[in-house]
Amino acid sequence: MKDCRQLYIDGKWVSPVKACDFEVINPTTEEPVAIISLGSAADVDSAVAAAKRAFEPYAETTRDERLVILRRIIEVYRSKIEEMAETISQEMGAPISLSRAAQAPAGLAHSLEIVKVLERFKFEDLKGSTLMRKEPIGVCGLITPWNWPMNQIACKVAPALAAGCTMVLKPSEIAPLSAYLFAQILDEADVPPGVFNLVNGDGPTVGSAIASHPDVAMVSFTGSTRAGIAVASAAARSVKRVTQELGGKSANIILDDAELENAVKEGVQACFRNTGQSCNAPTRMLVPRSKITTAAMAAKRAAEATKVGDPFTDGTGIGPLASKAQFEKVQCLIRQGIEEGANLIAGGLGRPEGFSKGYFVKPTVFSDVRNHMTIAREEIFGPVLCIIPYEDEEDTVRIANDTAYGPSCYVTSGQVERARRVAKRIRSGNVHITDARVDFAGCFGGFKQSGNGREWGEAGLEEFLELKSVFGYGA
Repeated sequence: MKDCRQLYIDGKWVSPVKACDFEVINPTTEEPVAIISLGSAADVDSAVAAAKRAFEPYAETTRDERLVILRRIIEVYRSKIEEMAETISQEMGAPISLSRAAQAPAGLAHSLEIVKVLERFKFEDLKGSTLMRKEPIGVCGLITPWNWPMNQIACKVAPALAAGCTMVLKPSEIAPLSAYLFAQILDEADVPPGVFNLVNGDGPTVGSAIASHPDVAMVSFTGSTRAGIAVASAAARSVKRVTQELGGKSANIILDDAELENAVKEGVQACFRNTGQSCNAPTRMLVPRSKITTAAMAAKRAAEATKVGDPFTDGTGIGPLASKAQFEKVQCLIRQGIEEGANLIAGGLGRPEGFSKGYFVKPTVFSDVRNHMTIAREEIFGPVLCIIPYEDEEDTVRIANDTAYGPSCYVTSGQVERARRVAKRIRSGNVHITDARVDFAGCFGGFKQSGNGREWGEAGLEEFLELKSVFGYGA
């Protein structure tokens, strides 16, 4: 079992002020694989103090100096990418194929993209006689989740480094081992002491201490909407900037001119990817009412073809959910779907056949779902798809937008111009036309209760900068 009880503060691995051991559970076996120590407000104070000392000299580094640091991180990360993939699969259950193809590479992709952005970014621009200058905001608190650990860590750390900020990272205590490895990567890459600090811990203790700390200028948070509200409330007392990437209930609009069978199959696969544990998962599939039976049968076939298994076994499509709490939540919501009268056509309650342990769930599909049902309103964060019928294009746009969330939407049509027209009417931060994948040069973030601010690429860098007007500069 790994011993990861130290914190990374001021360029050194240190013991917490007070030991508080916490076991990291492998969701496949339900057995502990590592021990971390949950930090305290005192540890946050030490990390923030280190970041504050490091801020002024790091903020004054040149673009080229920051590029050198980022390129060193990329070089070391590449050398450990297989270890990173295996670590992620072990701590949160993603199939190793997904960890190798997406989970671990996402950390590298964000770092590579921010290098391209930094190479061309204009920090200063003369408008008349006024210099418009973009400066690093200061010490940043970064609070990240367990579902895409490296994606969310790198898309915060890389732009913060590029901007000239210093930071304190609190990863999820459910999946902290990848963050521990990431801290080792930054240490090996010789990131200056105090620029990056890691404090493990839970949200109510360490997360709250970061959010409320008077010397933290900004908090970048990814997690549930409930936790995001708590972070924003704690941050409000010191009037700091807060960016949030929160929950979702994304619609997958299949228009009546789409090739239905293929669109449904791809929609099911996208919903189930990462065991459904993605804020932008297309969990509400909207299909023409006249085609609901055909769509349901296609979804049933796709769900039953999805292989549930050990993340390290070849051919596994989905692994376990990340934790016991998540397993119980998903079971509860499946039960509510049944009780509220949705038509269960695949999966359902309990573990899949052949599994007596591990947080495995059945790939589940409900058809004939009404948009007011609990399973259509709440973020389930598991491999559970709701198929909702609609009458016409106007109706499907109404249903898609009838949600408290707005991270993403998916639109499939036989006519690209029609898909584009519908996409412009959707109230979400991202829209995928047909089978379009994410683009790290774009931006990511949501409307409504899915958060505020943007991550990825140039938009992500802007979040870590303050805009200053220097009047008379060009006079």
